[in-house]
Amino acid sequence: MCVSCTNQTSERHDIADRILTRFNYSDSKLVPILQTLQDKFGYLPRDLMAYVASALRLPPARVYGVATFYAHFSLHPKGKHVLKLCDGTACHVKASIPILHALEAHLNLSTDQTTTDDGLFTVEKVSCLGACGLAPVLVIDEQVHGQVTPEMAVQFVEDIKEQEALTEEVCA
Repeated sequence: MCVSCTNQTSERHDIADRILTRFNYSDSKLVPILQTLQDKFGYLPRDLMAYVASALRLPPARVYGVATFYAHFSLHPKGKHVLKLCDGTACHVKASIPILHALEAHLNLSTDQTTTDDGLFTVEKVSCLGACGLAPVLVIDEQVHGQVTPEMAVQFVEDIKEQEALTEEVCA
């Protein structure tokens, strides 16, 4: 293992230890421990789940099972901008799938790859966003967009790309 990888793992374990200490290394606090780790890292790396399992004296399968049971948890890094497309009944009937296909085509994504190579966007299909009256619904970074069309979704992405480019220019 490379030195920088070892340092990164050591740092992550130190952070995990601080979080575990805050929850008194209690296995009954597994969900809030995982929530706190995800808030810190943006996802739950497998090595951290194994570390938590060991620290809490739990089988790794139990920690992994909790992390995969709850839709809130992510096992993969997400992009800077997360686009959640509702595919609940109302949204599906109002043509959410063509929106998904437009986003995937525009961002060169698939059901197997949901985050762009540059780490800027993640597209997720979710079961319900609780805004059926606005169907089809797309949430971008917690901002709700209703009655979205494929063209609108692609334009939202382009607007974000433009804003990111302006931000880069200002910071350069």
